[in-house]
Amino acid sequence: MKNRKEYHHAKYNHSRTATIPIVLTGKNNAERMKEITDKLEQGIKDLFHSDHYKTYLAAMSKFHNYSFNNTLLIAMQRPDASLVAGFARWRDSFKRTVKKGEKGIKILAPSPYTVRRQVECIDPSTHQTTTEEREIIIQAFKPVTVFDVSQTEGEALPSITVDELTGSVEQYGDFFAALEAVSPVPISFEDIPGRSHGYYHLIEKRIAIQEGMSDLQTLKTAIHEIAHATLHAVNPDAAPKDHTDRPDHRTREVQAESVAYTICQHYGLDTSDYSFGYVAGWSSSKGLSELKNSLEIIRSTAHDLISAIDNHLEKEDNPNAGI
Repeated sequence: MKNRKEYHHAKYNHSRTATIPIVLTGKNNAERMKEITDKLEQGIKDLFHSDHYKTYLAAMSKFHNYSFNNTLLIAMQRPDASLVAGFARWRDSFKRTVKKGEKGIKILAPSPYTVRRQVECIDPSTHQTTTEEREIIIQAFKPVTVFDVSQTEGEALPSITVDELTGSVEQYGDFFAALEAVSPVPISFEDIPGRSHGYYHLIEKRIAIQEGMSDLQTLKTAIHEIAHATLHAVNPDAAPKDHTDRPDHRTREVQAESVAYTICQHYGLDTSDYSFGYVAGWSSSKGLSELKNSLEIIRSTAHDLISAIDNHLEKEDNPNAGI
């Protein structure tokens, strides 16, 4: 009888032609997780030398990293948003225009102003309290409108990933059922506008997957969003100070895609063509700080999800177990 690792690789390896067999030599799960993430890191480093990466990084640097409050505002108004910018930014920086009839997303932008006020101060020589007029900066905000990339049209944004993974997966239904069972939130399919393959709804606590994709892309996307739901859920009613330790957008995307890559590799599903470019695109530098600082989280999260998936698959294989 095959051991668990061989069983998974044989059972779920997708049928893409010229697939390179994945051989993991680690003696235990921790060693195999490190083996997979080392492969991910090396693949991304190789990609950094491409001209595609330089072009992509230059484009992505023009997008803002939004605050916690604005992240929630965007999620409440357009949960499938992937890249947002103002009307003028889309036009001037990306040569894209907002489609007619699109409704913008309202967020808050800093709008400080200066006033002159009398303030008390102490004379250092006489130690007497005096007053003098000074300019005081008042921190304030104003509502501004942004649009998601799916609401715009024009020149294509630079990309370093394939548009979509292809390939069928043997016993796809069993595997997807296992993902549904281990997901902390419900998963459903829908027609998502734009280029997003899926999203985790921060407010409604659910995962949406683009319908009609290949088996491999669907499984990879589902795991990516499950990782978000597992690692990055928030309490919308909590104060912003309660989320000061929440990783930024770049790190959240690197973590989610790295978990997806690791789990897919474990089950013999190669997502390198997509995952390497995705993680590289969200890395702020060639130092891969987001990946390196998250390796323990990535490995432990992948390990926990793999264990839960295995338990579900074992029950499917032997429904009378434990009775």
